[in-house]
Amino acid sequence: MKTKIIFFIFIVLLVVFSIKKGSSISSVSVGLNNFVVNVYIDITKTIKDKINEHFRQVDEIQTLRTQNLELEHSATLLSTFANELNQILQDKKSSSYMPKVALVKSLSYVNISDYNKIWISRFRDYNSSKIYGLMYQGRSAGIVVPKENKPMALLQNDPKSIFSVYIGDEKIPGVAHGNKHGIIIKYIPQWLSLKVGDEVFTSGLDGIFFSGVPVGKITKIYEESSYQSAIVEPYVKVNIPSYLYVVIKEK
Repeated sequence: MKTKIIFFIFIVLLVVFSIKKGSSISSVSVGLNNFVVNVYIDITKTIKDKINEHFRQVDEIQTLRTQNLELEHSATLLSTFANELNQILQDKKSSSYMPKVALVKSLSYVNISDYNKIWISRFRDYNSSKIYGLMYQGRSAGIVVPKENKPMALLQNDPKSIFSVYIGDEKIPGVAHGNKHGIIIKYIPQWLSLKVGDEVFTSGLDGIFFSGVPVGKITKIYEESSYQSAIVEPYVKVNIPSYLYVVIKEK
């Protein structure tokens, strides 16, 4: 009887031990399984991200190649046009048309409280006796004048930024002056008809710009004593320019 009791107790202890061990083994197994699953998910996500990044780069490269081809095509057309134009000018015994611009960097404001006067980097063939046209994004931005024998940019809102323009298809002449609100065109003959919405371009007659650089659109017209004046909303509003283009040869 005693032997049976001992045997029964042994069996119970063995069952309890098996249950506890089985629970521990199951816990270890579940933890290991979760670790493997998480590692798999992380690796899969990394691979997917790398693949997506690769294909994005491929798409960007293809887009840039397409844009480069378009630019090359445009450059070819412009070169052909310039060549044909020069042939016409040669036939007329005129000089070739070859506008040139120089890229310059904005260095600092001349006066910290005046945002329309900026020191710019010196460019090749700079001549302190000349006034140069200033361009930004293919449009007029002001002029360059000498100060302390250095090039200073006067943005086109500056009152001393003055250059000749023409208005509309009729090429009505005028002189553009900067002001705080945009540009004023003065000295427009009274007998010439202009209207709000007319586009304004540089005339090139002052030797500052070459002809045809977009300036802006007329928003208001008013009569002076002996001529007309017009308010122009400029196409370009340069607040903190990093780089600008200087017209170094108008023709």
